[in-house]
Amino acid sequence: MPIALGILLSSEQVYADVSQTLLLGELSLDGSLRHTNGVLPMVALAKEQGFSTVIVPDADAKEASLIEEATIIPFNSLSQLVSYFRGEIPAPEYKSDDIEEDSPLPPLATDLAYIKGQEHVKRAIEVATAGGHNVIMVGPPGSGKTLLARSIPTILPPMTNEEALEVTKIYSVSGLLPSDIPLIRQRPFRSPHYTISNAGLVGGGHLPKPGEISLSHRGVLFLDELPEFGHSLLETLRQPLEDKVITISRAQGSVMFPANFMLVGAMNPCPCGYYGDPLRQCPCPSSLVSRYQRRISGPFIDRVDIFAEVPHIEYEKLTDDRLGEKSKKVQARVIAARSLQSDRF
Repeated sequence: MPIALGILLSSEQVYADVSQTLLLGELSLDGSLRHTNGVLPMVALAKEQGFSTVIVPDADAKEASLIEEATIIPFNSLSQLVSYFRGEIPAPEYKSDDIEEDSPLPPLATDLAYIKGQEHVKRAIEVATAGGHNVIMVGPPGSGKTLLARSIPTILPPMTNEEALEVTKIYSVSGLLPSDIPLIRQRPFRSPHYTISNAGLVGGGHLPKPGEISLSHRGVLFLDELPEFGHSLLETLRQPLEDKVITISRAQGSVMFPANFMLVGAMNPCPCGYYGDPLRQCPCPSSLVSRYQRRISGPFIDRVDIFAEVPHIEYEKLTDDRLGEKSKKVQARVIAARSLQSDRF
């Protein structure tokens, strides 16, 4: 769309001063304006650079309007844009509706009250969430490690407006921002499979895009079957775990993406999963167990603050109808703890 308008202006088919106007949008063959990825960060940068007006496709108006004090003018087609510059139609300035403060939790999120037993692991998760600590859960298959990890979004405190804008910008650049949700208010919970590539985890491509560690910014990166991710993949996490950013270098230059996430890992104690289990004998030889556990290096372990052992749950606890403590009560304690830390530092 900017190229088409530039041709119209240079050939004097349209007269307009666009020196203080940013134009964004893809032009389809039928003349309509299509959605463009990364509208939110581009509008934010335009506002910082002193551009007073932003023209966007109608589909991107709600996302662009998240930047306060920016004048957003949406259009459906190039012909409508030309009519506006010729003075034939008024400017259709966009007024955003009030955005819902609450957004739904991820579909697989589980309230802590419905998880039977594992009280000490729940406490470890609460402490980790309150302090933003990295945590690894170790236990046999079926002990509830994944279920416990999926309960973490229910006790995380709500994001501030600044954090929500940070996360929304990342998803906008990645093309993953839902059309009906202009502002992401729920903290991300990303759970990539261990077959993921290096570029998929840390980001990359010819035109670098954020990877899973940036998509989990201000949220949780859950790595199930942690040793299966491989040594090289886990080692690439060391720098973002320390610096809270990830730098991707290409021939054209370097790109820096935010990566301030809480790492949650789950792993078996051995390849079969039953090493040290009181109910089932482990057939793995000690050398194989040692080699399996050494897949996670010492420098990586140094960046993990809490290790929680997740044992088998007794049958009596599984069949107990009583509910545990609800996530809302735990979340209130987490919010209070973070408030104390904020005041202290």
